[in-house]
Amino acid sequence: MRRAYIEKIEYYVPENYEANAPEDTITAKIGIAKRHIAKANEYASDLGVKAANKLFNANDIERNQIDMLIYCTQSPDYILPTTACLLHESLNLPKECAAFDINLGCSGYVYGLSIAKSFIESGIVNNVLFITSDTYSKYINNRDRSVKVLFGDGASATLVSCMDSDQELIGPFVFGTDGTGKDNLIIKSGGLRDPITSKSNIEERDSFGNYRSGRNLFMNGPDVFNFSLREVPSTIRSLLDKSGNTLEDYDHFVFHQANRFMLEKLRKVIKIPLEKFSYNLENIGNTVSSSIPISIYEDFSNGKIKVGDQLMLVGFGVGYSWAACNIIMV
Repeated sequence: MRRAYIEKIEYYVPENYEANAPEDTITAKIGIAKRHIAKANEYASDLGVKAANKLFNANDIERNQIDMLIYCTQSPDYILPTTACLLHESLNLPKECAAFDINLGCSGYVYGLSIAKSFIESGIVNNVLFITSDTYSKYINNRDRSVKVLFGDGASATLVSCMDSDQELIGPFVFGTDGTGKDNLIIKSGGLRDPITSKSNIEERDSFGNYRSGRNLFMNGPDVFNFSLREVPSTIRSLLDKSGNTLEDYDHFVFHQANRFMLEKLRKVIKIPLEKFSYNLENIGNTVSSSIPISIYEDFSNGKIKVGDQLMLVGFGVGYSWAACNIIMV
């Protein structure tokens, strides 16, 4: 049977980085020591190109094999055209290659895998280049510690291909959305509903001493935390029901790398053994849609994940949006 599978993953983070103060109690709580930050003239698409070139060059993958480019970002170069078209040109992909963006954050990698799987297993394409990249640092006010210490910039490139297998190698999937949480992780100004005006740059101070304007990223941390504790465990139960698995059937769990405090709380609530759980944010930070593929790459490289392992992937965050799926490492 025709099956989609993950063939290779690579990632790229900017050379420039910022360290969180080691003596800060927040640093210890969130488990993030440093975050990689894009330069002023370095954009998410640039990071995506570098991640994709690593994928091609390190694995002898031919660019003319790519039938589709999916680009997941919330840091587009322009309102239009779609940034995937710019990536298509920069990567010198064939003209017969489809290319489009999806605008999703922390759930974006799982969503993107579901799209790639659908196109491949329906027989429309054979090889999908799936790129995730964001530069949230460009949205963050330097005087807003509620988000500054969390988010790092980064990109990943995943080659999703097809093979004959009796076993499902990507999937099944479960998804969820709760748009009532839209205001709890948001950049209010810059779109058509709230265009940039002189008022957009006016900074206001919150009750915790953080400053931000309408052009900056705002996060209601407590509400996002409560949302995660509410929805992630029930999402996992739904995936177990759908796949017929138990928690013990999984060799490894890769959750969106939000922060260590949240991940540890979720791990204990769900009762996942520590040795089966990914923590790959200490020297990278929360890289939004790239955090899951970066974790897969790191844990595969250090031997925590092996060929043949069954993984559970769970993404959750801005939207509110969440998704989970199974994958088999090939």
